[in-house]
Amino acid sequence: MTDDLRARLAECFSAVFPELGEGEIPLASQASVAAWDSLGAVRLLSVIEEAFNISVEPGEQEELLSFDLVLDYLRSRTDVS
Repeated sequence: MTDDLRARLAECFSAVFPELGEGEIPLASQASVAAWDSLGAVRLLSVIEEAFNISVEPGEQEELLSFDLVLDYLRSRTDVS
């Protein structure tokens, strides 16, 4: 499940940030990806919400600042399928 979750999340990142190489995605953070500005964050969360059929609360959105943090968040959600 974890590998599938990671792969699905990587697809979301790739869709929003196509300039990132496959090896760069797991290391991606708001600090390291120039396109991950406020608009990039909104686009990324929108893609993630659609891909995983979830709704991320506004207070939670501010904490999702890297690939690993988003992955941990998705792992913590019991309703992610």
